[in-house]
Amino acid sequence: MIGGGITGAGVARDAALRGLRVALVEQHDYASGTSSRSSRLVHGGVRYLEHGELGLVFESSRERRTLQRIAPHLVRPLAFTWPVYEGARVPRWKLGAGLLLYDVLSLFRNRRHERLDARAVHASEPTLRTEALVGGARYWDAATDDIRLTLATVLSAQRAGAVVLNHARVVGLVRRDGRVAGATVANTLDDATTTVHARVVVNATGPWSDDVERMADGQAGAAVRGSKGVHVSVPRARVGNTSAVTLTAPQDGRVMFVLPAGYYTIIGTTDSYDASRPEEVHATSADVTYLLDAANHYFPAAQLTERDVVSAWAGLRPLAAPGATGAPSSASREHSIVESAPGLVRVTGGKLTTFRSMAEEIVDRVERLLGQAPTASRTAQLPLVGGDLRDAQEEVAHAVAATGDEAIARRLVLAYGTAWHGVWSLTQADPALATPVEPGLPYLHAELLHAVTHEQASTLGDLLIRRTPVAFETWDHGRSAARRIAHTVGHWMRWTDVEVDDAVASYDREMTKIFRVADD
Repeated sequence: MIGGGITGAGVARDAALRGLRVALVEQHDYASGTSSRSSRLVHGGVRYLEHGELGLVFESSRERRTLQRIAPHLVRPLAFTWPVYEGARVPRWKLGAGLLLYDVLSLFRNRRHERLDARAVHASEPTLRTEALVGGARYWDAATDDIRLTLATVLSAQRAGAVVLNHARVVGLVRRDGRVAGATVANTLDDATTTVHARVVVNATGPWSDDVERMADGQAGAAVRGSKGVHVSVPRARVGNTSAVTLTAPQDGRVMFVLPAGYYTIIGTTDSYDASRPEEVHATSADVTYLLDAANHYFPAAQLTERDVVSAWAGLRPLAAPGATGAPSSASREHSIVESAPGLVRVTGGKLTTFRSMAEEIVDRVERLLGQAPTASRTAQLPLVGGDLRDAQEEVAHAVAATGDEAIARRLVLAYGTAWHGVWSLTQADPALATPVEPGLPYLHAELLHAVTHEQASTLGDLLIRRTPVAFETWDHGRSAARRIAHTVGHWMRWTDVEVDDAVASYDREMTKIFRVADD
């Protein structure tokens, strides 16, 4: 298995639970690509109704329910308000019909939508523009932590018997008798290499998948077309949104979201084809202006400018190239699974919400290639690591009693589920681990130690960008935090002073690459 994003993690877990011998390798860190650049939603895809993708909406609604069941700490119900204004591209009648169909496709198993008049919309979201407001609706989807969801899936795969390695880059494919039979893997931290043999190799590298395909066939054409999605984070107090808001951008009518994220509001996303290398994709000033202008249109008191942006980030959606010919927002999010070369299975497309069912389909294909009938998948029944919760809010109450701090308690439970006890127990042996990594944010030094000892974190970026979101939630993107923790982490890792300095410099480079906003 090549690729440690959500798709590769899902395939590794499913295959391991079926009793297959599995190795997963990721060139950087788990969820370091597209899987950490999403809107942090597990949703039925109401906007896909406009494009007639009823099957995808049905599957997405089913998978949303499944993920809320197997990972209730990471996938949580979220209310959305959709305001409608005079002359809107999606008028009230059409919105009502669409949301009714949305309920039907979920088999009425999700909380049903409500129609709202203008007064009810204003009561729900008081800072929304009221001029020309005619009404709207409230519907329900789910919020997630995309990185922790990916990591929990990786750790669940490991628990099921898979060998999982991050910072392990495939530098070549092994051939035997005309078939792909494994890969040569290099440790990106120390340049050591090894060969992994396999009867089937799955290429789940998202926007990097064409690179892997060309290792098998130097003449392989492009199977993936990248669509760039940009999000910005601003202080929530500036926007004042109560919950999530679905909007149509005034510039072009695209569906976009204003989302609550703790102390912050996330505004997103853009959707534009981008031919950049995946590791080089970044937000531009035009992307940021587009998002801020849309937010200011609907939240006029916010008066957001670029100075209010705490962080801006971009990711590439790996759309299947044959279906990505029109406007990117109308391109299908359906996935494609093909045996692109003997022994090599390529998966492209898909979305975060449907990763589990997509992985099930991929492993069915793998088992057929191994010469056996597909066996039953168990991934819809078994909880992810930490997901064996009876009641998340009850667990938060227990954590409040233990920690004495509601913000820290919520962070621990909603990030680790039932595994929060193990993280907090570290502070009993060393009280210094109970101090926050960044003043004012609920991320503890204990989380960093737990990440090193239990979650394969190896770099400062692993710790401050992915195991905790410090880089997303600080104006300096975690620069000062990286310098504060470097020697402590270096002690745990047995780094020399030179290696500590190198780790800080490496963090600066990674942070700059992810969060830079370039001129157009």
